[in-house]
Order: sequence, then C-alpha cells, then structure tokens
Amino acid sequence: MLALPPTSCWIRWILFACAVVVQLIALYSPSGPGRGEGIPHLDKVGHFATFATVALTAGWLGFRWWVIAAALVANAAISEIWQGLLLAERSGDPFDFLADVAGIAAGLLAARWTSAARRSGRPIS
Repeated sequence: MLALPPTSCWIRWILFACAVVVQLIALYSPSGPGRGEGIPHLDKVGHFATFATVALTAGWLGFRWWVIAAALVANAAISEIWQGLLLAERSGDPFDFLADVAGIAAGLLAARWTSAARRSGRPIS
C-alpha cells in the first residue's frame, strides 16, 4: 500500500501552491490587482507580501535557499519587463522589483527562523 506523507507536508504543499497561484495572477493579469487608491505605495506592500509568502512556503518545503532566491528574482524581473512591454494597462516599475527582492529576503529569513525553531522543538515566539 502507498504510504502518504504526513498531513503537515500536504498542508505546506497546498499553501505553497496557493501562494504561487495568487502571485502569478497578481503579477501577470492584464489589469492587475486593485490599485488601493488613496493609500500610497500599497502596491509595494502587495509585491513584498506575495514574494515573501512564496519564499516562506518554498523554504518550508525544503527547497534550497539559493534556488528559491534565483527563481523568484528571475520572476520579479520578468514580471516587471512583461508589465512594461506587453500589458497596456500596467507598467514596469523598478521599485516594485525592489519590493519583490525585499519580500524574497524576508520570506527566506522567516522560513529559516521557523524551520530552525520547529527542528529544535522550541516554540516560535
């Protein structure tokens, strides 16, 4: 009989898949997410959060940090070029790229911190 991985492993994969889907929709859809009119730089918060979440959940799955960083930095660069050249209602923004990279770093640090705490058996606080 086929042995299934522990439930927590499935949950981590589901969280990762959801984070990737949300990120790809937010980055590559023609109109993009809502602009957050009246709230300055809300789009940067969105960029930071989506990249941090993907990096965090990928780290929980045990992907090597440099693979996560390389894939997500490439995605950040490609998405800004894509938005600037191919999506009429959107524009590429180097500050979005910087927010993406900051999110990647934060997500990787959070993954390392939470994984180390989980391995040691101490509570995350």
